Amino acid sequence: MNSPLPDFISNLLETGCLEGSVQDIGFIQTHISYLLLTDDKVYKIKKPVNFGFLDFSTSAQRKYYCEQELVLNRRLCPDIYLGVVTITKENGRFFLGEKKGRVVDWAVKMERMPEERMMSSLLVTGQFDRKMLDRIVLTLAPFYENQVFSGSDLQPYGSRDAIKAKIDSNLKQLRPFIGKGVLTRDEFDLIYSYVGEFLKKEEIFQRRSRDRIRDCHGDLYSANICIDEKVHIFDCIEFNQNFRIIDVASDVAFLAMDLDYHGLYSFSDYFISSFIKVSGDHSLSDVLDFYKCYRAVVRGKIGLLTAGAPEISEDVRLNSLQKAKNYFELASSYAS
Repeated sequence: MNSPLPDFISNLLETGCLEGSVQDIGFIQTHISYLLLTDDKVYKIKKPVNFGFLDFSTSAQRKYYCEQELVLNRRLCPDIYLGVVTITKENGRFFLGEKKGRVVDWAVKMERMPEERMMSSLLVTGQFDRKMLDRIVLTLAPFYENQVFSGSDLQPYGSRDAIKAKIDSNLKQLRPFIGKGVLTRDEFDLIYSYVGEFLKKEEIFQRRSRDRIRDCHGDLYSANICIDEKVHIFDCIEFNQNFRIIDVASDVAFLAMDLDYHGLYSFSDYFISSFIKVSGDHSLSDVLDFYKCYRAVVRGKIGLLTAGAPEISEDVRLNSLQKAKNYFELASSYAS
């Protein structure tokens, strides 16, 4: 590792002090979370980070967003999200989910889903098919229908200016990385010019903000979908409602972009055409490539953030940089 893990994470991994006396614990980390895995459970712990758009820097904030994660994700998979549990310390040892000692942090407790049924795994093994896309569409369409945003003012969420602010923020964060092996100047300029021109189409955004703003998932791609007896769409955005209360087109464009990223363009087209047919959202096509481009840029930025985390391994860092490069190339293809 490039930098040591926090004491409580290292201690839990070494001692296996999880509820139920579990001994063998798997471990994964992202740029914002630590995940401890047993045979049948996952414990997700938020890192004390602040990226501006996300702030988990205090204990109170981490507890609050654990609770938000539970409530919001139970909309699509109530049987997976089991509760929020404590991390406690007693006599120099840490315990997860046990009622002993002083509370030092919190974790979201989930049922562990079968790895081989994750959509990301199914794509790699060639087992994914159109019937699975049909099941995803039939899960998403009624979800969006029931998630009409009830706020009195959609201006912070659906207006062109609100969308422009999010895009400008992402592009500003990318400027220091231009020409450093991941994002070329030509790619950045092409993306910047494309989104700038598209954002001039104010009437499109006005029309969609009247009809298609929903409290969505916000992070809809293959890593967050499990297709087993049920379709489980999990790990929605809980940390910033501006990233979740969005145009439905932005949500589904993310999954379509992800299929493009894997080279499955016919599946991507089928998914969008099926969703439009089921939902009746015929104007979605007007903004599809725009939101695909935006989503690819965001995934590229996430790759850079992950690569910059001091505690990750060199293999993860290099893999994250390669993925970021691929996402920026894909975003450029939409822009061109």
